[in-house]
Amino acid sequence: MFGPDQCGGTKRVHAIITYKDENVLKTSDVTLSIYDELTHLYSFVIKSDQTYEVFVDLESKASGSITDDWKVLAPKKIEDPDVSKPSDWVEEAMIDDPEDKKPEGWDDIAENIVDPEAEKPEDWDDEDDGEWEAPTISNPEYKGEWSAKRIDNPEYKGVWVHPEIDNPEFKEDPTLHEFTFGGLGFELWQTKAGSLFDNIIITDSWDEAKKFGEDTWQKDKDAEKEMKEANEKAAADAAAEDDDADDEEEDDEKEEL
Repeated sequence: MFGPDQCGGTKRVHAIITYKDENVLKTSDVTLSIYDELTHLYSFVIKSDQTYEVFVDLESKASGSITDDWKVLAPKKIEDPDVSKPSDWVEEAMIDDPEDKKPEGWDDIAENIVDPEAEKPEDWDDEDDGEWEAPTISNPEYKGEWSAKRIDNPEYKGVWVHPEIDNPEFKEDPTLHEFTFGGLGFELWQTKAGSLFDNIIITDSWDEAKKFGEDTWQKDKDAEKEMKEANEKAAADAAAEDDDADDEEEDDEKEEL
């Protein structure tokens, strides 16, 4: 399964390999940076050395090894099940300085204090308004919650890395790149109509497919863009003429009144 995938914030070229009757997604996305409504050409090349290359408009967008970028085979290496992280392994790089002590009276400083400049209003009536209380303000002496300085941990041993061994379940598959085509199908999900498909070729030769793309899409793409721009301009001009006609009709109606 292969082609553009644009949904919400997703803009990518989907490249899904079917292996042993399971669809396997590529482990990293191929970014799609197309924002127009013109025709584009997508190509997915799978080579006999089990490498691949993805092209958009005949430009390479991704390449590499199938076994590296799709989880189709068991991993070559696995974590050694007989090895565990030592219980005394220290991974905390920084610690509180044991010699840094909280200053005396630190917790006695309030975060808020009564505003010393606040005065009881002259018209305040304790019987009607209740007992007057001065508003509070932030205490300029308050330094926040105390915390010790951080220092390098002298017992730090670094991040522990689990040793790996060869995976006994790993097995090469020399036929991984081989595919049998019984036909071609389109799986579509779209929110507006207008998608067109043309110039389809099925071949086992990238050179042949590339030349076909050059003779069709590449030959016509500039003319398609020019035609689209011309149609948009004609539509805009027609809309402007309609607006002018509506304005003249409104002016005529006003004169009659």
